[in-house]
Amino acid sequence: MNDRGLNHLSEDATGFGQAEWRTLRDSLIRPRELLEAYMVQGPDGGGGHYARPLRLYLTLCGILMLVLFLKGGAGFYITGLPADVLDPLIEASGKSRELFVADADNWMSLTMVPVLLAFYALISAPLLRWWDPEDLGWRKAFRATFAFLNALTLVTLPISWFAYDVATSGYWALFLSTASIVIFMRMGWGRWFTAPLAGFAKAVALTIGIQIFGGIGLLPVVAIGLMAATYAP
Repeated sequence: MNDRGLNHLSEDATGFGQAEWRTLRDSLIRPRELLEAYMVQGPDGGGGHYARPLRLYLTLCGILMLVLFLKGGAGFYITGLPADVLDPLIEASGKSRELFVADADNWMSLTMVPVLLAFYALISAPLLRWWDPEDLGWRKAFRATFAFLNALTLVTLPISWFAYDVATSGYWALFLSTASIVIFMRMGWGRWFTAPLAGFAKAVALTIGIQIFGGIGLLPVVAIGLMAATYAP
């Protein structure tokens, strides 16, 4: 089977074709060139050379959701709530504690990844648009954002198992922050910054913003889980 046939087989079986694999590769080894292609030549990098960043981002989110389900869900956020908050909701639901937590966990596991990553995008896009010397407009700003988040998600994906464990989530957050700074510096040189010190300051600001918005994003996720467990049959 020739390379073209293998590419078609991969795309049919996994949804990943040559453009997707090329995008993943260049997100790691030449992120600055990848970003320039998206900014100058369009959302597919010109002639379908790269995968559209939002589409790839959603695919990576799907993989993270699978990891979360395999890890056992997000029930630890519910069991860690104070008793004076949790007990009245359990009583109102008419369910046992175990069933209530399981229901809340199912809804949180379903919504956590897309909600959190949406919050990451909401803080990243305005900053990347502000820091770019061109008048990007929001379409290009979100395109740049998803290119950055794809690279960040790809780097952290191999250890994402540790993100959903109370004992290791702090170490994972530290790795995420470090990766965010490194990827920003590698991807944004010449566009988001031209001086290393300014680039580092912007990378730190973006990373802190992502962490803050990630924490804020957890609030609606927990609220969804509690409301669904309380009122859904």
